[in-house]
Amino acid sequence: MDHPLPAPDAIVRPWRIAAYVAVGIAAFELLLLLVIGGGKLVGFVADRVQLAAQQQALAPAPHRRSVASHHVTRVPAAKRSRRQTAVLVLNGNGRTGAAATAAARVHARGYKIGAVTNAPREVPRSIVMYRPGFAGEGRRLGRDLRVRLVTPLDGMRAKALGRAQLVFILGP
Repeated sequence: MDHPLPAPDAIVRPWRIAAYVAVGIAAFELLLLLVIGGGKLVGFVADRVQLAAQQQALAPAPHRRSVASHHVTRVPAAKRSRRQTAVLVLNGNGRTGAAATAAARVHARGYKIGAVTNAPREVPRSIVMYRPGFAGEGRRLGRDLRVRLVTPLDGMRAKALGRAQLVFILGP
């Protein structure tokens, strides 16, 4: 006895369903990878942009005018002569005799020497500090000694200065 063959539409083909499910899962995984990778890429690019902006902001650029350049604070001129200004010389580099040599340099410029001793700790570079009211004298000493770092007195008590108005800490 012959049996008629079923119509092609009536046959259930399980491999097609499996293929559709596999394609759906693969598309979902691809989308998930793109979202994760895109997020990482955006974070990386944002970090690089922020780093570049910080470097540009900190870099000296004579051709670029900053907003703060309109608010220039003027450093007062020195009111006292060099021979009226006493300097405390501290050795901040640890080499024996360096403070005495530096004090001789300071004295040769016409300043009085308040005292010569060792700094409590070593410093990475030379520094000139000044008491309140002696900013002009501090800037002048910095120019005389070619020391770029000139700041108000910090980390020292006025009592430790004795009669000195300025402090010169010799670095390496």
